[in-house]
Order: sequence, then C-alpha cells, then structure tokens
Amino acid sequence: MIPLTLAEVASATGGRLDAVPDPAARVTGPVVTDSREIGPGGLFVARQGEAQDGHDFASAAVSAGAVAVLATRPVGVPAVVVDDTEVAFGRLARAVVDRLPDLTIVGVTGSSGKTTTKDLLAQVLEPLGPLVAPPGSYNSEVGVPLTVLRADESTRTLIVEMGARGPGHIAYLCGIAPPSVGVVLNVGSAHLGAFGDRETIARTKAELVEALPESGTAVLNADDPVVRRMAEQTQARVVMVGESVHADVRAEDVDVDAAGRASFRLVTAEAEARVSLQLVGEHQVGNALAVAAAALALGMTLDDVAARLSAALPRSRWRMEVTERPDGITVVNDAYNANPESMRAALKTLASLRPSGPGRTWAVLGEMRELGEASIAEHDGIGRLAVRLNVARLIAVGDGARAIHQGASLEGSWDGESEWVPDVDAALAVLRAELAPGDVVLVKSSRDAGLRFLGDRLVEDK
Repeated sequence: MIPLTLAEVASATGGRLDAVPDPAARVTGPVVTDSREIGPGGLFVARQGEAQDGHDFASAAVSAGAVAVLATRPVGVPAVVVDDTEVAFGRLARAVVDRLPDLTIVGVTGSSGKTTTKDLLAQVLEPLGPLVAPPGSYNSEVGVPLTVLRADESTRTLIVEMGARGPGHIAYLCGIAPPSVGVVLNVGSAHLGAFGDRETIARTKAELVEALPESGTAVLNADDPVVRRMAEQTQARVVMVGESVHADVRAEDVDVDAAGRASFRLVTAEAEARVSLQLVGEHQVGNALAVAAAALALGMTLDDVAARLSAALPRSRWRMEVTERPDGITVVNDAYNANPESMRAALKTLASLRPSGPGRTWAVLGEMRELGEASIAEHDGIGRLAVRLNVARLIAVGDGARAIHQGASLEGSWDGESEWVPDVDAALAVLRAELAPGDVVLVKSSRDAGLRFLGDRLVEDK
C-alpha cells in the first residue's frame, strides 16, 4: 500500500481518530483483516465475523506493530473509528486507486474459472511491469480491498477477481477498483439459490462490462450466448473469445493429450500461434482465450502471449490439482468449489485422462451448494453424466450428494459402480481399501462440503 497518514486514512474512510497521539503517523505496512498477519507499520481492519469479533484483537494487533485499527468503536489503542468497517475498507481502497493514475485494472468475473483465469493473467501480463493479483480466491467485498491495498506507486497492473452473492455486488466492487479491461467468462448456476434464476446472475455479471469506460475493453465469451449478449450493455470496445465463429480471438484444432492438457492454435484476424497448456482440462482453453484477449488489448504481441500461456502453471490450491503418487495412483483434487458447470467440466476431464494398464477412473463427488430448488435435479444430472462418461467408480459423499448416486443408479449404474457414503471418513475408507496402481481419482465438491481435505489425505497416503 502507498504510505498514508492516519489523518488521511480518516479522511478517506469518513472516520474519526481515537486515542491517536500523532495524526501524522503513517501506515507503511500491510492492511490486514487477520491480526496474526499484521506487520510493522500496518493497519488492522477489525471486522465482526460469525464466530469472532475483530475488535477483540485490536490490542494484540497494535502490540504486533500495527499503527492503528480501523474499527466501529474505540478499542483502547490508536484507531480510526467508522460507522461500518467493510464500507470504510472499500473507501480506503478506492482512495489508494485514485492516487495511482498509471494503474491499469483488469476485472474478471464468471460463474466458474475466475481464480484460474486471474492466475493465468498474472503470469501472462508480467512483462508489462510490476503486477498485483489476489492470492487464492479474494473476490468479495473484503477480498477486493485486500488485493487493491497491496498496490503501490510501482504497480502497473492490478488484477481483480470479482464474485457476487446478489445483484449490485459487482457494481460495488467496480466502484472500489474501476476496471479498464473487463473479462466475463460464463454465466452458470453457481449461487443459483441466492440469485433465484440465471437471468439475475447474468444481469449481475454484466455489471462489470457496464462499468467499463468508453476507452476500455470488454472480453466476452462468444461460446456462451448469455455472455455474448452483454456486448449490448457496454460502451467499451468488445472482443469476443471462444471456438465460435463469433470469436475475434479463437481456438482452432483443439487437442487434449493423455494427461488431460489441451493444445490449440490461437487465432486472430492478424496472426496465429500455437499454445500448449500445462493446466489440466479442456475447459481451460476458454480461460486461456480470455487471458489472451486481455493481454492483446494491453499491447502484448500474439507470440509473447502464446509463449507465456504455454509456460503458465497452476498457482491456486484445489483447482485441478494433479498429484501422481509413488504407488501409481493419480489424485485430481478440484474440490475448492463446485457448481453444475464446473462439475461437468471436471467429469469430462476425468474421462479424458488415460489410466495406465488396468487402471480405473474414480469420481468422488460431494454436494454442490447454493443451488436452491434446482439442487436435486442438478445433482441427479451429475450422477447420470458420470455413467454416460463411463466413469468406472462413483462415490457420492454426504447427505447433499445423495441425488448424485440416485441419478447414476437410474441411468444404469450397477454392481457397486456407484455408491453413497455418509461422510469423508467413510469415503476415505472405501478408497484406501479399493484404489489400485494406475487408478485416477477425481475429488470434487463445493468448498464447505470439505472434500478438498479428502483429496489432501489421499495425496498424503502415498
């Protein structure tokens, strides 16, 4: 973060100083919401969580080096007192952006693929100068300010991942970090229970391109008709990406190798170049195309983009994380999150992997959460797809995933090919008893279903 005095922090957030001996004292270190991460010269943002109140850790944060605390009440140590710490946090981030006129902000949204895409962007855009990208999946009203406040005078590109739980959320995030390039990957069923219908999801995702200036660039997925129509909702230049004839940046001759990695010709109106991705899954082609279009819009050459895409590696945990155990068993841990679209993509990736010798494919699937009334039908459909893709063994884990097993059974699974187990421990017991060298096992669920830790335990077994 750029250095700011506590008086400037108070002015930016609309707060008042309390127990501050020197308003000219400067915040020069990290801005954090976890007191354990505070460093010398930092600012601690005291949030009220479901289980803990950050205000209770104010003294510890100052003792660890914080200059002050952003709080909603006096806390007995130097503080900037505001009405709402989350709102104030966003205001502080916007104030920093406004002091960085040379900063280019790239916003990324979509129902799935956001985190992988921002990781690819971070690696491809590195030649443009110092860059800040969010760690993990920092895409909320808290995660975006945390990302923004890592930028300083040297930063040239800021990548912002933008998620939403309802209408207006992405517009709010764009108010904190106004993008000049906006990427919309897809509109699916993630958080359908919260939004109500896909039309509302689409309107919310479109808030990103609506926020772009006339001088900006909207990168839209031409293969998704809902996203393609967003071209009518922006004043920015539109670049379509995909395998469709509508695409300006296109993938042709897509091929997937035995390890599930895609290669393709990256084609524009002016030139083409070959890309061979290191990421697993054919669905990564769409993410790569979006990155290519954004990079080209920012002035990179097609050859450089293709070379950096081909060299890019996975950076965030539990996203198509492939581990080959010494005993010949391959674990694909993709259980950071799940929705019907990402679940289908993961199953298709599993089907494309070629087990060695007599090896089998396993799908260990947990609940896809926040699907509302569509939950049973969507889980049922996933079980049926696993059968149609000839996945050898299916394990549905937990009450929320019962319909996956039911769908597989109704589609024609028999003789123990599909089974339901009550929890992660039961799933692990089955896997430990039955996995054999050459097997490939996919672990996939929504984050709160906890299967990512099952994947970790399988890797640790070795």
